[in-house]
Amino acid sequence: MTNIESKHGTVSRQPHELYMAFTDLSNFTKMLPEDKRSMVTADFDTLTATVQGFNIGVKVHERVPYSRIELVDYGAPFAFHVVLHFDPAKEDPYKTDFWIGVEADLNLMMKMMLSGKVKDALDKVVDGLVDASNGKMPEGVDLSKWGM
Repeated sequence: MTNIESKHGTVSRQPHELYMAFTDLSNFTKMLPEDKRSMVTADFDTLTATVQGFNIGVKVHERVPYSRIELVDYGAPFAFHVVLHFDPAKEDPYKTDFWIGVEADLNLMMKMMLSGKVKDALDKVVDGLVDASNGKMPEGVDLSKWGM
């Protein structure tokens, strides 16, 4: 198994607020630009997308209120496990230390090709969430649709 961990980011929301925004996977489609929404389908527990011609999906494996959401592969070409962490920030309990861990069953070639790209993508998700919580919104993203 290959383990990949994102950077940690301090999000300007309390852990329970951030957790609740992520608990319903259908919320993710609201964050996408209109032209990308047709490639993603989601409900409360599952999300599937077409990425570069590949169908990939996740489903909720476990929700631990206000601290962790675990996702597993759902019709993906390889097995993986994703954990979203919502820890109280040490410097401010009204903020969240957010990070993402991924464990994937990748062969050596896939590991060499994908590990860096996955790490970069995870870091961008964390950076984007931190920026959004501080009022720096990427174009086309509206957090008010998430209740934030």
